[in-house]
Amino acid sequence: MKEKIKEYSVLLYYKYVAFPDPEQFRDEHLEFCFQNDIKGRVFISDEGINGTVSGLKDNIEKYKQNLTAYPEFKDIVFKEDAADEHAFRKTHVRVKNEIVNASFGWVDLSKTGKRLQAEELKKLYESGEDFVIIDARNTYESVIGKFQNAITPKMDTFRDWVRVADELKEYKDKKVVTYCTGGIRCEKASAYLVEQGYKNVFQLQDGIVTYAKKYPDTFWEGSVFVFDERRILETNTKEEKKHIGKCYFCGKSTSYYINCHNQECDKLLVTCHECKTENEYCCSDKCRSSENKRKVYHG
Repeated sequence: MKEKIKEYSVLLYYKYVAFPDPEQFRDEHLEFCFQNDIKGRVFISDEGINGTVSGLKDNIEKYKQNLTAYPEFKDIVFKEDAADEHAFRKTHVRVKNEIVNASFGWVDLSKTGKRLQAEELKKLYESGEDFVIIDARNTYESVIGKFQNAITPKMDTFRDWVRVADELKEYKDKKVVTYCTGGIRCEKASAYLVEQGYKNVFQLQDGIVTYAKKYPDTFWEGSVFVFDERRILETNTKEEKKHIGKCYFCGKSTSYYINCHNQECDKLLVTCHECKTENEYCCSDKCRSSENKRKVYHG
């Protein structure tokens, strides 16, 4: 059977760069997105840009041309995936104080960890060299996917990185590699480690999404959490590598996420498809009996 051609693309990108007029950019960019049916979330600040958007492939090409026409973004790196439809329902372009929320205050982003390309990380694993690899993402992301032998600290938000850096100070003299989804968090996280006296810090260039696409079934285990309607990317093909998350109800291996459909709860949980249906998209008996449940849309 001929595989259906995917007509949409999803872009993930960021760049830390001094940007002079975020408000003007917001207005121009939002108008461009509306005119070209681009949906997603773009955060702009005087420290740079962070975006993930979707659209028809032709419109995404126009989008990339429009964004790189700004001198500050001319060399921006796009991570791109094919999709069957829009990965977002709405369009948001917002001015922020930071393009990724942290609690560090100012850190010197000219002194980040050394950049480690995907192929270099693979070779590092294969060499048997002693190193520490640390997940800079939130716990709800790492429970469904991580690098082999990675430290996955308990983090509710990226603001917890200050605590994590202090808790892991026993590794200050070790070779340390930080990673995140696309690179934006581990760039700032690695700079903070350098600032705190960690001696030999690296960051995975372009993040998990680039590594897992280039080298599936190697040292990435499980699925990748993404911040759009897809929720996850399954990058591995071998069954034993596909899922490391466990169903909230039965413990079966899965990567599937839902929010509890009791709107007063809204708890994010990993669940297999069978338990999701059996429990009416809710986390407990109390939530199943709530009168404030979302409707379930099939199809």
